[in-house]
Amino acid sequence: MSRTYAQEIQTAEFGSGLDGLLSRRHWDLRGILNGVDYGQWDPAHDPKLAAHYSPKDLTGKVECRRDLLHAFGLGNVADTTPVLGIVSRFATQKGFDFVAQIADQMTERDLAVVALGSGEPYYEAFFRDWAARRPDKVAVQIKYDDAVAHKVEAGSDMFLMPSRYEPSGLNQMYSLKYGTVPVVRATGGLEDTIEEWNAEAGTGTGFKFYGYNPQDLMAAIDRALTAFQDKAGWETLMRNGMAKDYAWEHPAREYVEVYNEVLRRRG
Repeated sequence: MSRTYAQEIQTAEFGSGLDGLLSRRHWDLRGILNGVDYGQWDPAHDPKLAAHYSPKDLTGKVECRRDLLHAFGLGNVADTTPVLGIVSRFATQKGFDFVAQIADQMTERDLAVVALGSGEPYYEAFFRDWAARRPDKVAVQIKYDDAVAHKVEAGSDMFLMPSRYEPSGLNQMYSLKYGTVPVVRATGGLEDTIEEWNAEAGTGTGFKFYGYNPQDLMAAIDRALTAFQDKAGWETLMRNGMAKDYAWEHPAREYVEVYNEVLRRRG
């Protein structure tokens, strides 16, 4: 779990009845992010992709996007139209109640959506219905397929994670490595790994929203859509994310520190 999530579970909202105990023992509570296996998740050598690319040469991402749209049966998507990817368990916890409430607003924008996942029957039905109503802009595959997940990460321009809570999260880290800009709710590991884009300073790695209102999510998507229009700025944003390093070496060192602290206390 992330540092922010370690703080969140000390509250009544996220503590599931253990918040009092966790608050009393907060000195013993550590938040450590998950790590990423870049041997499996790196667009420079990912065997599941139609083309490879890197921060120095992003041209292969265009072919990955073309391959993704073909895999989802989305034709006639203009090169200037951003593709928003989703790979997730379809559940309220993942924030898809927000998505359901703004679905029509999203498809009013110049935006294409590809979604891969399965989960609660209500949200599976929602995605099927959304794709049926807007087959020109929305495509869904109700399943989990690792090869397709890699295609979504590489071929999308943006990646959506509006989770109500997220102990650590991995897909936002994969997205950063693949130059696919995350749009996330600022909770748990999403808060800890994504920095809001600042166009003037050229800093940041994605877009965040903080409230529980679906319009806050829509506002974050709109900020991303506006930023996408600035090609040079967007490439800076992509490269900022690709430069981040969430390899397992970092959390492994933190785990060793925790174990050493336990040994010192016992000694």
